[in-house]
Amino acid sequence: MKKSPRYSTSHLPESQSEPGSDNQVLRNKLGITRPDKMDRREKDEQLRAIDELTDLFDSSHRFTAEDICRMHKVWLGNIYEWAGTYRQVKMSKGDFSFAFPEQIPKLMDELEKRPLREFTPCRFKVHDEIARALAVVHTELVLIHPFREGNGRVSRMLAILMGLQAGLPPLDFQDMITKDKEEYIRAIQIGVSRNYAPMEKVFGDVIRKTLRARELK
Repeated sequence: MKKSPRYSTSHLPESQSEPGSDNQVLRNKLGITRPDKMDRREKDEQLRAIDELTDLFDSSHRFTAEDICRMHKVWLGNIYEWAGTYRQVKMSKGDFSFAFPEQIPKLMDELEKRPLREFTPCRFKVHDEIARALAVVHTELVLIHPFREGNGRVSRMLAILMGLQAGLPPLDFQDMITKDKEEYIRAIQIGVSRNYAPMEKVFGDVIRKTLRARELK
């Protein structure tokens, strides 16, 4: 059975599929046509990007909208022509719509002037305060969904960098994106009303799991 597209979008250039991919892979620089191969390549590029970004942004850095675009470009620039640029297509998941493309520059500016200015550099020492900072920034960035692809992952990359600023080891999101995924999605949806408590719980669990794993090593 043919899979449905990951997102609903309008027919603009960044929505074009790679020829020969049966509409399962976005047009890319590498001519990759298989979803599993693209998933592996994006994951490999993400691991490389995290190392590069860790060296690029230090513990005193206040993140900006431009930094987030740069992160996306560092990660996916070898794969997609539009990496690091705001999307020009409408996007939704199920019956949940993300910000309209024309709203994105203004919303990213507001993200920079409010949550990013308030919570970065992320130098909080109490875990509940760190979870609050990560929850607010992560929720707002995911709701904006500024890029055509990779919004959740680039948001988690930013959370890792913020966690490092707070003295945490690299955060482990495995449970959040697998067995706890429904709880995470509900937290995003509730965050529309700027109620961040559910997402604070999600990030509190992520922090605790990360630290427990470190203690066992």
